[in-house]
Amino acid sequence: MAEKIKSNISPSSPVSVLSGVGPTRAAAYAKSGVTTLLELLYHVPRAYENRGDIRPLSESYTGGGKSALVLTIATEPRAAKLRGRMTVVKLRAFDESGTCELTFFNQPYLKQTFTVGSEWRFYGVVEQKATRSGVRYYMTSPAFEPWREGALPDFCAVYPLSEGLTQKQVAQNAAEAIRYCLPTLSDHLPDEIRTARGLCTLAFAIRNIHSPESYTALAAAKRRLIFDELFFFSLGLAMQNKHEKKRGAFPCKKQNISPMLPLLGYELTGAQKRVISEIAADMRTDVPMSRIVVGDVGCGKTAVAAAAMYIAALNGRQSALMAPTEILARQHYEDLAPLFEKLGVKCALLVGATTVAEKRRVRAALVSEGEDRCDIVIGTHALISSGVEFSALSLVVTDEQHRFGVAQRATLAEKAQNVHVLAMSATPIPRSLALAVYGDLDISKIDEMPAGRQRVDTFTVDESYRTRLNAFIEKTVGEGGQVYVVCPAIEENATPSGEVELSDIGMDGIEQKPPLKAATVYAEELSEALPSVSVALVHGKMKAAEKEAVMTTFSAGDIDVLVSTTVIEVGVNVPNASLMIVENAERFGLSQLHQLRGRVGRGARKSYCILVSDTHSPTSRKRLDTMRDNYDGFSIAEVDLEARGPGDFFGKDGVRQSGGVRFRFADLCGDASLLAAATESAHALLAADPALDGHTELKKIMTEMLSVSD
Repeated sequence: MAEKIKSNISPSSPVSVLSGVGPTRAAAYAKSGVTTLLELLYHVPRAYENRGDIRPLSESYTGGGKSALVLTIATEPRAAKLRGRMTVVKLRAFDESGTCELTFFNQPYLKQTFTVGSEWRFYGVVEQKATRSGVRYYMTSPAFEPWREGALPDFCAVYPLSEGLTQKQVAQNAAEAIRYCLPTLSDHLPDEIRTARGLCTLAFAIRNIHSPESYTALAAAKRRLIFDELFFFSLGLAMQNKHEKKRGAFPCKKQNISPMLPLLGYELTGAQKRVISEIAADMRTDVPMSRIVVGDVGCGKTAVAAAAMYIAALNGRQSALMAPTEILARQHYEDLAPLFEKLGVKCALLVGATTVAEKRRVRAALVSEGEDRCDIVIGTHALISSGVEFSALSLVVTDEQHRFGVAQRATLAEKAQNVHVLAMSATPIPRSLALAVYGDLDISKIDEMPAGRQRVDTFTVDESYRTRLNAFIEKTVGEGGQVYVVCPAIEENATPSGEVELSDIGMDGIEQKPPLKAATVYAEELSEALPSVSVALVHGKMKAAEKEAVMTTFSAGDIDVLVSTTVIEVGVNVPNASLMIVENAERFGLSQLHQLRGRVGRGARKSYCILVSDTHSPTSRKRLDTMRDNYDGFSIAEVDLEARGPGDFFGKDGVRQSGGVRFRFADLCGDASLLAAATESAHALLAADPALDGHTELKKIMTEMLSVSD
């Protein structure tokens, strides 16, 4: 009967076919986006317990972190019943550095499991108590396995959990799904590509990403899954680019922007002039522009966008500029509205907090055909809400484009037929990566900074500088400046000691990193250490309105120090901020650090960026030294791509991709050559089989995942 059931199970079967998965557990899985066995196979661990990092008792982790120990059983287990029918089992075990008392609850069978003299690997939290005779060690309910050197896996999976699931349940269900599915799971990657790129099979990758045979096997599995994502992405873009460009855009023939230039108050750089010319040439035709402007923080992308919007207005057409946050939208409006007013161009702001009456007025002005018509509207997602229509929309501009999904950008562009689209990104990006990620866009690069833009002096320090850092914060605030402090985690114990994040698994080994600095804890510590300084906290778990309120208050100068996660990475312009401190700097990519450094040095004050790290990794130290000595965003991007791969350009959530490709691994890439290899393989495959007729399984996947038509 069991074999018959197995024969009817396929990757598309619901998770309810697995042992112990009833309606309640199936609903819990659904909360994590897992409804089928295939989705469970790709519900991969977020980290691994590093049980191969075996330590003596005397060197076990403190502060709640888990340790792996090999101990010899010293006493016969003693079992006792407590009130409420609870059973407790206690015993002692030892290694050469000490003795540990082990306690287990509601596992009476352990009385027969542990025998005196046997060796076991234990994994859990070790507590220490000082006694007259020395240090005593204690562990409560640790994981345990009979010790056989070389026979136990170093890594045990730690899964992302939704409410109603446990690690043990998910591990068991994943193992069962692997047994059912892998024998018949087709490998969508053509054999010739897999062999040429030295990649493992999909079955090997799935099995070892869940239950690694060894470190080498885990690294190979991760590499294959990264390649798959980059390959699908590159293939999807290449297929989309085969389609002919549509026509029907409004050709903006009038392009004399000379009245605007004196009003800017500064001379455009050569790079800005070149990019404006590229945009103007696009807008002159009836083929819809599809262009992205990439450039360093402060290079003048907004002025370029203003020129594009002015060209649209000169031709009697409307523009819409969408920013990812309300504070950034207001910032753009405050900068651009006075400029456009002097040019006789009407500009409006439309954000979530806009009053109902004002929203009604702006919407009416956008559909007006007469003199009351609004020429330019600047806003947030409010621009794509129902009820917002245009009478003559010709240009859509999206700022910090990677913060928007393709669907959001498309919704705005669909407010009119065949509009010109201009995207902006403050992430300098190497050409090799730009061609893969923005393959469906023409790329304009602003690689020259305006005159007078000051350099932010950068320093790398460790924890021993904490007292001097606090004094520097106090000095900066005392002189009227403001300070950013960026932490990698919101709360403590985001990654307990002894646990290895998937992102730390690379081809060259595991990078041991110092404990994470938590923003919530640091804000409290700083407030206590510097009582005369006003400290505020902002992080990604706060509601949007709360974050906006804190950022607005900081921008107004009413907060001295803003402790934050990377939510302040882009878009915020506070000219008075002159000091950026990044905790656990080794946890960030170079491009991300460069973005954070760009938050200061925007005003007249001399500005500084201090990277704090206790890392001993030579690789991390080299990267931080590169950051300290290099100030060119494009050069840093090249180094970052070579060292860490593409993910750091787009943050933890990965690339905002088209269609259905979801990057689970690509931002964890440790070998940047995979990007070029995946792109090259995708293009070669399409050249040989343009319609994928010879690769039916791959064609089906691409149609479903990327919504690319046949």
